Amino acid sequence: MQVSMANTPQLQRQPCFSGSAAPLRVRPTASRAGRQAAVQICTAQKNILMLGGTRFIGAYLARQLIEDGHKVTLMTRGKAPITQQIPDDTDSSYAAYKDAVQHAKADRTDADGVKAAIGGQQWDVIYDMNGREASDVEPILAAAGDVGQYIFCSSAGVYKKSPQMPHQEEDETDPNCRHKGKLNTEALLAERGLNWTSVRPVYIYGPLNYNPVEEWFFHRIKAGRPIYVPGSGMQITQLGHVKDLATSFKLILDNEKANGQIYNISGERYVTFNGLAAACAEAAGVDSVDIKNYDPKKIDFGKKKAFPFRDQHFFASIHKAKAELGWEPEFGLVDGLKDSYQKDFGRGNFRKEADFSTDDMIKETFFS
Repeated sequence: MQVSMANTPQLQRQPCFSGSAAPLRVRPTASRAGRQAAVQICTAQKNILMLGGTRFIGAYLARQLIEDGHKVTLMTRGKAPITQQIPDDTDSSYAAYKDAVQHAKADRTDADGVKAAIGGQQWDVIYDMNGREASDVEPILAAAGDVGQYIFCSSAGVYKKSPQMPHQEEDETDPNCRHKGKLNTEALLAERGLNWTSVRPVYIYGPLNYNPVEEWFFHRIKAGRPIYVPGSGMQITQLGHVKDLATSFKLILDNEKANGQIYNISGERYVTFNGLAAACAEAAGVDSVDIKNYDPKKIDFGKKKAFPFRDQHFFASIHKAKAELGWEPEFGLVDGLKDSYQKDFGRGNFRKEADFSTDDMIKETFFS
């Protein structure tokens, strides 16, 4: 179902004074009935260190922070360009961002290198966008000294599989999950007694997505191929737009309610696998798509991945973030997929070439 943005309030900027001058941002909320109130953010300028920030989530977040008047330094290994123009940039906004953002070159696992790059400064906030293991955080904390706030990008993949859904922040976690390093990082931050917050996204999508989420569907829709969905296709999942995720990270800044808290972040609505395939087709401007379901237990794909999602129900409650952060997703699912398609795949940009080898295996096994 398409969500109209016609009645969304326009962005307004007004001066705000709290210590150093910083602008008041009024962010439009989603254009759903009863959710027209704007969220206001007013905070003094911060000296912010972001670990990562050049690829996807951080690229959007860093722009929001700089637009709000903060000083942002990206710490990377320096192997990729520090800035690149993203689809939402105008030439002038990108030039302003490129001029404002700072860079510290270091491998976060190299304690001496990290100390040389970021030591000796007072960091008000650290946004950790690419930490995978607790050991990744140790050199950062040792070099940064007294950090005012540490905001960590975790994953909803840490939750233990449960028959009761949606996942809530207090649910049991799985110490043996593939994201156990992020779980251990949360524990470390809590043990250190820091002012810390962890964000657990579900599936993320949007322009520049380097994971084959919506791109997997768009490749097949463009090629006019069937979309093979495992099982009944009624498995329920959840996606959140990258810009909504970036906004949630920004709202944690200087928010006393967020100290020591964990927040699930994703889209407002849940969707079935078959429904997601149809939504991607609508976003791409295709009237219909041929969805075929099959039994994945009757075929061996070897090490190849035939579908980009876990073959299970996987979705989380975002009530806590909405209540405590004043956050609202701006994008409905189809709106967000259209944004991704029109600004990325529809322009001929994608991260991976199409690979239909598993599709051909499914066709040969079940539909020939």
